[in-house]
Amino acid sequence: MSEMNAVDAREAKRRAFWQRAGWEGAVEGPLAADASFRRYFRLKHADGRAAVVMDAPPEKEDVRPFVSVGEILSGFGYSVPRLLAADDADGFLLLEDLGDTTYTRALAAGQDEHALYSLATDLLTDLARRGLDGVAGNVPAYSDEKLLQEVMLFVDWYLRPGVGLEVDDSAREAFADAWRACLPAARSAPEVLVLRDYHVDNMMLLPDRPGIAACGLLDFQDAVVGPASYDLVSLLQDCRRDISGPVVKSAMERYFAAMPEIVNQQAFLSSYRVLGAQRHFKVLGIFGRQTVLYGNHGYLVHMPRLWRLTLENLSDEALAPVREWIEKHVPESHRVTPPPGGYAA
Repeated sequence: MSEMNAVDAREAKRRAFWQRAGWEGAVEGPLAADASFRRYFRLKHADGRAAVVMDAPPEKEDVRPFVSVGEILSGFGYSVPRLLAADDADGFLLLEDLGDTTYTRALAAGQDEHALYSLATDLLTDLARRGLDGVAGNVPAYSDEKLLQEVMLFVDWYLRPGVGLEVDDSAREAFADAWRACLPAARSAPEVLVLRDYHVDNMMLLPDRPGIAACGLLDFQDAVVGPASYDLVSLLQDCRRDISGPVVKSAMERYFAAMPEIVNQQAFLSSYRVLGAQRHFKVLGIFGRQTVLYGNHGYLVHMPRLWRLTLENLSDEALAPVREWIEKHVPESHRVTPPPGGYAA
């Protein structure tokens, strides 16, 4: 089957799915895509109804974790898109439409940054205080093996093909060893349900809903059980935008005030910085892969901020082995934004 025929066949399957779900006569329009293989479409019906279709090719994505984690979060009283219909086999979900006001758009429109980040922080403290009842056993653990696998994307997609830096196999293994030495510090935070992509593009402002339900959640299918510091650093060290220092400071103070269980705040902050560095190295690799492998160059604009945040985190002594590896193997001349398509281009 030609590529065009495959696209047409996929579109026909998607249309048949939402028509079977009772939306015959609706108009479908593209809504969004992300760095995965998922695509989203909005349905608008003449009777005024609206819904969102998630299109996740089953050979590339699995929609079942989105459904199962969504049920957990909904049970906590959080605002997640209500499931209207599902076709697991073909990779389609029909979801409640939460509107267009993402945090990104709310901030661009001048909404109060402090208020938005306070709300998002309050959701994280509520999530952390719930513990793991109903969670453990239903979502995977964020193992050191998984964290290490992710961080190696930095070598394999950002350094080698992205900026054209030769890193031999022994140096690559030394990078892995440096991270093996640092990852124990990441465990100095309570174990919670970690959403993993908790940032402004994946949160909705729903002002008509009370309390933390005003913060809608869009992207949580990759949730794991891991350190509470991970989602906090995802929120406050966002590669997509600069967050004012006072807002970050206020959010951190708000988090600790709501979490008296965290007796050793310095150990928590080391976990925060270790996972911040891990996340940023991973994302440098993911964005490198997007431009090299898929020709998606839009993420390159975030590279300078990613490097700035990474180097700030590396100042923590818990990350000394990784900092020393970077100083030895990655000269400043290669801590840069790759050209579109990578070095080979």
